Amino acid sequence: MKFGAFEICSVVNGTVRLDGGAMFGVVPKALWKNVTEVDEENRILLATRTLVVVHRAQRRVILVDTGCGTKWTPEKAARYAITYDSQAIPNALSSFGLSIDDVTDIVISHLHFDHNGGLTEWVDDPDGPTQLRYPHAKHWIHRGHWDHARNPHIKDRASFLREDFLALEGADVLQPVEGVSPPPLMDGVEWLVTHGHTPFQLHPKIDGGDAGLLFVGDIVPTVAHLRLGWVMAYDMQPLTTIAERQEIYASCLRHGDLLAFPHDPEIAGVRLDGSVSRPIVAEALNL
Repeated sequence: MKFGAFEICSVVNGTVRLDGGAMFGVVPKALWKNVTEVDEENRILLATRTLVVVHRAQRRVILVDTGCGTKWTPEKAARYAITYDSQAIPNALSSFGLSIDDVTDIVISHLHFDHNGGLTEWVDDPDGPTQLRYPHAKHWIHRGHWDHARNPHIKDRASFLREDFLALEGADVLQPVEGVSPPPLMDGVEWLVTHGHTPFQLHPKIDGGDAGLLFVGDIVPTVAHLRLGWVMAYDMQPLTTIAERQEIYASCLRHGDLLAFPHDPEIAGVRLDGSVSRPIVAEALNL
């Protein structure tokens, strides 16, 4: 999709299955089973998506999140039914006439394994040393989240796997951002920082001229989660998630901003209509 000075695509790099009850919190299965498929273990299918953002004039190639990655033994992958296509991102870059070596920036929304296990890969043997998958790209993360991921709460520590980001410690490519309104990544890419799902989740907002496109991350993981009250049990601060959704929806409806999802298996993003309390999909985006 051409978006102002940018070219954008949403790449499904793999899939994961997570418990439906956890994904929809207090919403009863009698309701959420109507909007998603569920397997015999009560798990729903989720895509893991990478947003590829290219600005040719500025020679910037940005990847937003990297999926579960390849560091999974068959036994561990089976727990979450993880699949990962190691060629999905290279193939997407190839469609732009680019390669992995052209990637200049990695945006780490947060360090949960299903979003950024793909930052690193095993050097050789499974469960052995790891190395950065994109060793020449700047890796952007909020310092508050970096600190939290290294010392997580008992509620969310299972979502952080140190082997996913250990290789970033002390690396020259690590670029922490700080504050409530961090300086922009570049002209045309600003940050939104949220706290409902996990502390200091980092969302890039891309300026398309007439409107913006926000990678909404796990504040709204799928189109089904547009409903204000359909909040994940995984969220650290669910009431904060609801308030953050309200602010995001108000901006979308006021400015025509678009949302790009991290986990919807079918829909890359949406343009909203309706109201803050009852948002509806005006257009499903093919990114």
